[in-house]
Amino acid sequence: MTDLASALSRTLVDDRAHVFHSWSAQASLDPADIVKAEGSRIWDSEGNSYLDFASQLVNVNVGHQHPKVVAAIKEQADQLCTIAPYQANAARSEAARLIAELAPADLDSVFFTNGGADANENAIRMARIHTGRHKVLTMYRSYHGGTAAAIAMTGDPRRWASEPGPPGMVKFWGPYLYRSSFHASNEHEESERALVHLADVLMVEGAENVAAILIEPVVGTNGILVPPDGYLQGIRDLCDQHGIVMIVDEVMSGFGRCGKWFSVDRWDVVPDLICFAKGVNSGYVPLGGVVISRSIADTFANRPFPGGLTYSGHPLACAAAVATINVMREDGVVDHARHLGDDVIGPTLREIAGRHPSVGEVRGLGVFWAIELVSDRTTREPLVPFNASGESAAPMAELSNACKQQGLWPLTHFNRLHIVPPLTTTEEEIRHGLEIVDAVLDRADVHAR
Repeated sequence: MTDLASALSRTLVDDRAHVFHSWSAQASLDPADIVKAEGSRIWDSEGNSYLDFASQLVNVNVGHQHPKVVAAIKEQADQLCTIAPYQANAARSEAARLIAELAPADLDSVFFTNGGADANENAIRMARIHTGRHKVLTMYRSYHGGTAAAIAMTGDPRRWASEPGPPGMVKFWGPYLYRSSFHASNEHEESERALVHLADVLMVEGAENVAAILIEPVVGTNGILVPPDGYLQGIRDLCDQHGIVMIVDEVMSGFGRCGKWFSVDRWDVVPDLICFAKGVNSGYVPLGGVVISRSIADTFANRPFPGGLTYSGHPLACAAAVATINVMREDGVVDHARHLGDDVIGPTLREIAGRHPSVGEVRGLGVFWAIELVSDRTTREPLVPFNASGESAAPMAELSNACKQQGLWPLTHFNRLHIVPPLTTTEEEIRHGLEIVDAVLDRADVHAR
């Protein structure tokens, strides 16, 4: 065995012996050994190249190994690797200023965290102290992170194993016209009826007990569910009516992913708190945070905020954020993302849907899309059951493997194939990736009636 082959095999041997992977049954894992990444591509140790249509975990917004972001991290490391959060630091201050400039209205203060889960945790802490109330309303079909309160707020099966969780978390149904919980026949009805449902939940829970309504404005992992026009404003109005803090989880949908800096900008809705992570620095160094409105920040002007993290506003992470935001501005990345969604991904996916009986619906915006797969278009029966695993999930596993065999790294969840490449992916790369998707959907069609 050559030294190179030995080193490559050692990686996987050590991984299987010592690395405990997230969200996985350890004995069934067969991870790829990724050794290189650049732009919208990754390479494994066997020399296979994949077009990254997952952006890893929908976070590599400016692509892999962007030279300006890498250089910024190196420069910061040469100057100052770390400093406590109670100190001031140029990288942290500049990142906060840039993020505040991008946020709407008077959201001009930033509390930094290490990622999206602890951003959501701290946001509800702020809301509870600000209002003096304890309940938090979140949607079914949502994901807000793996920490204690964040997983309790989550509305998908990943929550189940952690129950019972912290008290005060209440779920409600959000809009999803394709599988409407409200028997709606169009987006206007879906929006109105979903808002009536939310108002009813507030009534029976006691709106005076509710500190916050926390939502993903565009639901991410649970389906790329784009809200109908008027829905987000309706939540804003209910929050204003009852003195409730409106929190938006933009961890996945923010920083250009939806063709705007924040997805709420698509509807000109101003929340009270914005939680972010992922795309803020493309995941080069862990970073998240909460953008805070002036009224909530003022709550803590003379009252200590009871929360903090050792690595809050880490200089290397903030330097990466500054570089990422500047790259996105200089290169027109947000406009490019909007163009890809409007002119390339959306139209092509609709054409693909017409050719495949397994495609029930395609939906999305920007570089944030999902193909919902069904076994029967008439009944809309999902291609695999809800929360499927093992043999029942085999059709989706087959589809995922077929993508990889054709050089495409996919992201799947339940009965959906998500189209979420880096925002910097070229039109040519997008079209090539969608050609692969078109071809492999023949595998799903076999299971469709």
